[in-house]
Amino acid sequence: MAETYIRSPQKIVATIEKWLAERVHEAGAYGGIVGLSGGIDSAVVAVLLKKVFYNQMLAVIMPCHSIPKDREDAEELIDIFNLPSAVVDLTPTYDRLVRALRQVEENIEPLALSNIKPRLRMTTLYALAQSKGYLVCGASNKAELTIGYFTKHGDSGTDLLPIGDLLKEEVRHTAAYIGIPEKIIQKPPSAGLWKGQTDEKEMGLNYIDIDQYIATGKVESDIQLQIEKRIRRSQHKRNMPPICLISK
Repeated sequence: MAETYIRSPQKIVATIEKWLAERVHEAGAYGGIVGLSGGIDSAVVAVLLKKVFYNQMLAVIMPCHSIPKDREDAEELIDIFNLPSAVVDLTPTYDRLVRALRQVEENIEPLALSNIKPRLRMTTLYALAQSKGYLVCGASNKAELTIGYFTKHGDSGTDLLPIGDLLKEEVRHTAAYIGIPEKIIQKPPSAGLWKGQTDEKEMGLNYIDIDQYIATGKVESDIQLQIEKRIRRSQHKRNMPPICLISK
């Protein structure tokens, strides 16, 4: 992939650090909180929060029928960077909610069940953030936001999106620059919603093509059609809900 459009990690880190400090100060808050998945995006956000706010931040591991390796990677990151952290196991809550839902609708779509997990995580982060005077920081990057690869009112439910203007490749460069372990950088991106799930497999697209489309608009025609279809279909995720206006 040509990398002429990849911005320098030095500039990215300096800009995000300044921006985080300004946004949190403007809100009258004390720091930031992020859900730590064991993947590269949340790792970058957590380490940047630590750099800006020191111990006035929180990285929260929220297992929910999760892959054990993801938690191990998250815990290793916490140890390396001495991140203030907490663990909230959402598995019992998820199981109880699913049982209650199946009493109403026996055949719930598997994707609908999977989307409960990020929505429970959002609820957890906001409860802790409100109690501590922190802002909830999401870990979505520009590729995911552009094509709508996020759960509405789940991982999109945030106060701030520190890496929301970064292409996936820029996230990787930034991660290397700030010292994220190589095994996390090279790990196949996954939301961890089910065993074997990866972002690229679920999207049917790879991040290199999405990055290139966003940066240059130049990709193969069939890939362009797929990306633009996803952008159109996910527009509702990026907009406020429509309001029915009543005339005077």
